[in-house]
Amino acid sequence: MRPSGASAVEEWRRGWTLVLAASIGFSFHSLMAIGTGVFMDPLGQEFGWNRAQQSSGVSIASITALVLSPFFGALIDRWGVRRLAIPGLVLTSLAVASFALTNGSMTQWFALWTVYALVSLAVKSTVWTAAVAGVFSASRGLAIGVTLGGTAIAQIIAPPLANWLIADYGWRAAFFWLGIGWGSVALILSQLFLFDAHDRKRQGLRTASGEAIDEPPALTGLSIREAWRDQALWRIAISTFVMMVLTVALVVHQFPLLVEAGITRENAAFLASLTGVAGIVGKLVTGWLLDRYQPNWVGGGTLASAAFAFALLMGPIRTPTLIVVAMVIIGYASGTKLQICGYLTTRYGGMRNFGKIFGTMASIIALGSGLGPVLGGLVYDMYGSYTPFLLAGIAGSLLSGFLIFGLGRYPVWEQQAETVAPVASAKRARSDARV
Repeated sequence: MRPSGASAVEEWRRGWTLVLAASIGFSFHSLMAIGTGVFMDPLGQEFGWNRAQQSSGVSIASITALVLSPFFGALIDRWGVRRLAIPGLVLTSLAVASFALTNGSMTQWFALWTVYALVSLAVKSTVWTAAVAGVFSASRGLAIGVTLGGTAIAQIIAPPLANWLIADYGWRAAFFWLGIGWGSVALILSQLFLFDAHDRKRQGLRTASGEAIDEPPALTGLSIREAWRDQALWRIAISTFVMMVLTVALVVHQFPLLVEAGITRENAAFLASLTGVAGIVGKLVTGWLLDRYQPNWVGGGTLASAAFAFALLMGPIRTPTLIVVAMVIIGYASGTKLQICGYLTTRYGGMRNFGKIFGTMASIIALGSGLGPVLGGLVYDMYGSYTPFLLAGIAGSLLSGFLIFGLGRYPVWEQQAETVAPVASAKRARSDARV
């Protein structure tokens, strides 16, 4: 069932620059989680840290998001994304660059990650997803996919770029230039193009051709109380939590995992980038499918396919060819987890309280993101191998896909909008009459 309203072509003509800015902004937010694995060996050699200690920084960021994401979601519903994202990009750029000051103290390491965790909340996936979902409807699945493709862009660029900077200039310079350089690109694009439904309504923006942009439709969907009781939203949250534990752990540890399998550091960096390429393809294909077919079947099948990738990385059957195949599959499947979660949340929960609902969803996701890297590191430190983690990945991927398969059809919120819009117009008319 396709939503009514503006056509997909019209939405892209009006909003492609918004999607571009949101995609690059999200790629910057993904930088630290994806780049952590490349910094493990240099930091471990200089300071003697084990992998669990180094992975703990990502967990600090995730725990902070766990606690504060609902609050930031409420701010998005109230203010719009621009007022959060612009200052957030500036502060996050400085926070990433400040990791160049690391001196070997775990207290300082935790402090740097805590500062980063706090300021980066303003550039999390909720911000970019809300901006795009409020403007796109007919092509929402593809638009969210391109937006969240920012993390795939980071997967393609960050590992080889960070490895090159470390090899030629040292890990301190790598932190500095990744923070300032990447952050500046994201800031410029957001300053120029990041205008969500709140901004378009407030400022009366026009398209490049001078055509006036229509007033956004009345936002419809579940109340907060209804959302807490909604079984579909809970299934989406649990499924995404499981995939976050598994795939974030794999993203953080994929570099040492590949080196352990006999791959050189240079080839491991490019194989890590290969998952980013597959992730972009996955987001585009999945977004196109979500806009046209039953989303629970599309999402469930995509997430369950990650089980094959975990199986192919197992030691007894692992070969160079199968490693490449596994990285492509895991890139394709894991790259869509936030896209599927965000899209299904808009369809089953609506846009009326999307910031608050997805902010709460982001807390659950953050818990999974925080547990994953540490659990992956602990498994390796305890067993000297990633095999137990890969076995858990097979079972968890199948469970995640099953939860999404079981979702029913989503509500048609556009029908509710037909009732809400006249009421809202009447209220505005009465207000104008009183003035």
